Amino acid sequence: MVTIFDELTAIIADTKPDEMAVEKLFFAQNVTTALSVAQARGVILLCGEQKNIKISEYTPLQIKMAITGYGRADKKQIQEMVRVMLGLKDAPQPDDCADALAAALCHVQTMR
Repeated sequence: MVTIFDELTAIIADTKPDEMAVEKLFFAQNVTTALSVAQARGVILLCGEQKNIKISEYTPLQIKMAITGYGRADKKQIQEMVRVMLGLKDAPQPDDCADALAAALCHVQTMR
């Protein structure tokens, strides 16, 4: 968790964002994964709060709808749409990168 805190704090210091988008937690099964993600998410929210950054949270459904127009889109569909929307040569890897970019794109579309 210290690494997440230190790295995100450095990114915030370098980029000085006014806002950040975070995916809301939604887990139906794996409790171990849910706990790890919840801990990381808490660190992320703390970083934003400490720098007085406006934080917007979006459900996976909201993100999928904003990116693909389909609430049941799979990881590959999200990656491909993020690639297209950002004009990237290749789809973002790993999946977490595509998810983070999708949340940011969802936020941009929501704020329009």
